[in-house]
Amino acid sequence: MLIYEGIAIKKVFKLMWPYFKPYKVLLVIAVTASIITASTNGALAVAVKYVLDSIFIAKNYTYLFVLPFAVMLIYVAKSGFLFLQGFLMSFIGNKVIEKLRNETFEKMIHLPVKYYAEESTGALMSRVTNDINLVQSSIPTIINMLRAVITMIGLIGVIIYMNWQLALVAIILYPIFIYPLSVISKKLRKYSTRGQESMGILTSVLQESFSGVRVVKAFVAEDKEMERFEKANAQTIKYANKSVLAGNLASPLTEALGSVGIAAVLFIGGYQVINGTVTTGEFFAFLAALIQIYEPVKLFASSNNALQAAVAASDRVFAMFKESDEVIENKGTKQCDAENKDIEFKQVSFIYKDDIYALKDVSFKVKAGSTIAFVGPSGAGKTTMAHLIPRFYDVTKGQILIDNVDIRDYDLFSLRHNISIVSQDAFLFNDTIGSNISYSKENAAEEEIKAAAKAAYADEFIESFPEKYDTLCGERGVKLSGGQKQRITIARALLKNPAILILDEATSALDTESERVVQKALDNLMKGRTSFVVAHRLSTILNADMIVVFNKGGVEAIGRHEEIIKTSPTYKKLYEMQFKTED
Repeated sequence: MLIYEGIAIKKVFKLMWPYFKPYKVLLVIAVTASIITASTNGALAVAVKYVLDSIFIAKNYTYLFVLPFAVMLIYVAKSGFLFLQGFLMSFIGNKVIEKLRNETFEKMIHLPVKYYAEESTGALMSRVTNDINLVQSSIPTIINMLRAVITMIGLIGVIIYMNWQLALVAIILYPIFIYPLSVISKKLRKYSTRGQESMGILTSVLQESFSGVRVVKAFVAEDKEMERFEKANAQTIKYANKSVLAGNLASPLTEALGSVGIAAVLFIGGYQVINGTVTTGEFFAFLAALIQIYEPVKLFASSNNALQAAVAASDRVFAMFKESDEVIENKGTKQCDAENKDIEFKQVSFIYKDDIYALKDVSFKVKAGSTIAFVGPSGAGKTTMAHLIPRFYDVTKGQILIDNVDIRDYDLFSLRHNISIVSQDAFLFNDTIGSNISYSKENAAEEEIKAAAKAAYADEFIESFPEKYDTLCGERGVKLSGGQKQRITIARALLKNPAILILDEATSALDTESERVVQKALDNLMKGRTSFVVAHRLSTILNADMIVVFNKGGVEAIGRHEEIIKTSPTYKKLYEMQFKTED
């Protein structure tokens, strides 16, 4: 058991050592305090010998006056060093977890978009909360186990010194513990891993149900969501119960097996006392030390559950750290200034997965300040092309050039500072309207925020609120209408003042009246900027400088409306579907 748990402790400690290293002085003090605390157990066991032999049997008054105070001092010292060790380890543990949680979030926020497409939100949230909480809970457990090891080593030395024959009997019986408890450890690790995965699924169900509460209620699907939740919850509890069963089995098993050793020692030790080989005090001192040895063993057994859960959790957390940061390969260093710069798409191809092309050999040039519309049926590659510009994904083949420089040669953040995106999903943070607008520009002045809101036709409804720009938007902007949310996102984009603008079906989810107002705001936003418009409603792009028609990942036609209505069957079909009139 000690070997198996030692491997587990070593694994967690190796992963966590860089976080402990800044506190190594405090850690040394805490470990020293732990060693002193452990040594007091041996001192107390030795004291038992003198209490029995010198006070109760020899009736020595000198020992009567000295030993009680000595025992009291041992306990006072033990209590003081126990407090010091506990306080320092809690302090260090909290600091370590604070740093680990910050670095985990920092790592996650810099992971590429494709990582988020493959992982559920709930699983990611569980990684930052539940998994790290499990790692945190293991820190005092590991320290207690280290103290237990030190205690065991000290007490084993004491019993060998006192009576090596009895010590040999106790030590020989120790391997009886190893096999069953190592099996339990393996089971606990497996159940902990599956339990944490189940918790991630449970968190995902919660997040989806609450985020989509309007859909749930619209389709009277409360019972269906309850069924999903109950299923995920039952799976989580299933593995929790298995972990509890295995964990709770360990301590009683240790106690039962330990009784074999105690019984053997009582028999042989009693025989030695009767024969006068050892004194009563020596035997009871040995017995006291031996019983104290079994306490650390029981601690190992009872702590095994938390330790194996921590190992599984740390594996999940640190596995994520091995993921490559966003577009880490071909990381550019050039600063990007896209204002009044032409853009060229040169034989661009992109594969999501399974060697299926989402885009293939797409080429066209864009003049600075012009408006380019991407149109085509669903799945044709419009949004994919838009996502390649800010490098949410990198091209599989070909190049995207700004001012004749491959965008992969630009510093990623510098490139994105030149780009604003307004999408169909108008995302707002659970903060004030003013904070949501100024999200695009740190330390923006109040006048700048209001000017952006006015240009986005958002100032009128903002001023009608009692709290005005201090009005809370609610989670994902739930307190505002679709048109209001969209105008705030446009104000946010205006405040950034980008050279390149991407509008991803920005008005497709709005009613006619809201679309009219938002379109006016978008017209203000697009002035003087190179604008890429992913269009669902063709009425919004009829006057675009260039329309690129996508079909099955390729470009079917490029030109103005008057040209491609004659040359592109796909565009003509889309146009007729939306503008069909009766004879």
